[in-house]
Amino acid sequence: MCGREWDLLDEVFAPVFSPSTGIALEFLGLNEPTTARPAGSFLEIGCGSGVTTVMAALAGFDRVVGSDISPRAVENTAVNAERHGVGGRLSAVHSDLFSGLAENDRFDTVFWSSNYVMAPDSYEYESVHERAYVDTGYRAHRRYLEQAPRWLTPTGSALLHFSDRGDLPALHRIADETGRELRTLRSERVREGEYGQDMVEHMLIEIRPARGR
Repeated sequence: MCGREWDLLDEVFAPVFSPSTGIALEFLGLNEPTTARPAGSFLEIGCGSGVTTVMAALAGFDRVVGSDISPRAVENTAVNAERHGVGGRLSAVHSDLFSGLAENDRFDTVFWSSNYVMAPDSYEYESVHERAYVDTGYRAHRRYLEQAPRWLTPTGSALLHFSDRGDLPALHRIADETGRELRTLRSERVREGEYGQDMVEHMLIEIRPARGR
């Protein structure tokens, strides 16, 4: 991916079988790592194999953190950071969303390419790998909408990569309930996956405190 080779460990989301990672890089403007960017800090929730976090570091962010609930994903991100020479500016942490971060951490960009498939509250995960795709009752989405703006610098931006395979009305209901406003910054329709023909709309959504909240 991105003209580079990457390590991929067992049980970690494989970005080559879905367009989501490539679209996320495009949405964030990280396709061209030589493009000059202002210094700043970048946090990715659900860093997986570390492609997005490494590309953020290569693009010029001076502090990059990748967070993942899977210990294997944390290890994979660290391996790829070293492979591409950005280990000094990129750290990977084992964390359920923001739980593993230092209390005083703040970021200019907080980003999550979410597990937008909604499952019933009673659904039980059969593997850690499923958490890359499925969110029971949108509990993680609720927590992200509520908490992400709290981890921003004064001029920072909290972003969510979502798709129309998810439940967009439910996402907006959660935003209303948590005092958040959602604004779609970019969208793109693409063929979903190497082996599928479905056209799926991907969206980059900004999360803001609701006016008057």
